[in-house]
Amino acid sequence: MKEFRTSLACGKRLRGFAAAVAASVALSGCGVVNHMIYKTTGDVMQGFSRNHTVPYLMESEDLAMGCAMSEATAPLLMSFGRVTSEPDQLAVMLYLSSGSCAEGQAMEHELAGLAAMHGMDGTAAEDAFIRQKRAHTLAAKRYHRAWQHHNAYYGNPEETECPDFDDDMDEFIYMAGLLSGLQALNAQIQATSSIGVPFNIGSVVGRATQCLDNKKWWGAPMGLRATVWAMIPGTRPEGEVPLERLAIASEQGKQAGVRLGHVFQAIAAGNKGDEALVKAVIRDHAESLKNDDANEEWRFVDAMATNMLVAMSDRLWVENTGHRTPMGQFGSFWDDQQAPTETMDLDDLL
Repeated sequence: MKEFRTSLACGKRLRGFAAAVAASVALSGCGVVNHMIYKTTGDVMQGFSRNHTVPYLMESEDLAMGCAMSEATAPLLMSFGRVTSEPDQLAVMLYLSSGSCAEGQAMEHELAGLAAMHGMDGTAAEDAFIRQKRAHTLAAKRYHRAWQHHNAYYGNPEETECPDFDDDMDEFIYMAGLLSGLQALNAQIQATSSIGVPFNIGSVVGRATQCLDNKKWWGAPMGLRATVWAMIPGTRPEGEVPLERLAIASEQGKQAGVRLGHVFQAIAAGNKGDEALVKAVIRDHAESLKNDDANEEWRFVDAMATNMLVAMSDRLWVENTGHRTPMGQFGSFWDDQQAPTETMDLDDLL
């Protein structure tokens, strides 16, 4: 009888052990299945976003929508890097776009500060400029992450040869990564605090633009390169005149319907303190908007260029008048000479 009870207890323990093993295997199997599902979902989301979401967005001109999308979806899409390959290409676009969101906030704070200065409110101006630097710090971090993902996918331009591009979108994302690198450096400078962006990034970007087809990309690669020459001492090759190159790039952008060259030209002019040239570029851009349609495939980039030039126009207007560019007056300025109007001599009618 004792032996029977011992055998029965042993049998119960074995059954308990077997049940535990079965449960463990089952749970482990669920984990494997879940991982496979997550990986498949991640691969599908990456491919869909790269091949459809980004091109769809580039055909739109709603910058606010693109900004909201990049900030809202970046954590979700980037988290798939935990279960499948890191979405480096997609990350370039997400962090470049979200960086521009933070830069837009910085511009808003700057305009508020300039308006406060115009109104002789020093405390409000100081507070606005502090917020501006915080926003630039955030922008620099985001742009730098885009640059890091660019290097992870294509290789550091300082250490590698030009990549072999699979298609036009591949080449465009490469260019976007170069732009993010230069923007990261500029935002770090504007923030007046270092977040780890290398100071040689400008010269690296300038050299890497030679990997791109200048004509295909609306003169932007040369415009980007000439901007580096104009802004960073020691990068300009002998015999090159940056402003001449920038003027050519602007014309190429106008003809292509993607006027990014105007932005590079205005940035270089502003860096030299040439306000008259900045105004001239803004006028030229505003006139082009009236006469030339945006490229249907790249409306977003063209709208982004316009938005940046409106911001430059707003800065000039606020500094001089206390308010932004009036509605319907983009391309004109507060000190423009008004054309004389014809008046009728009423004396002969009396």
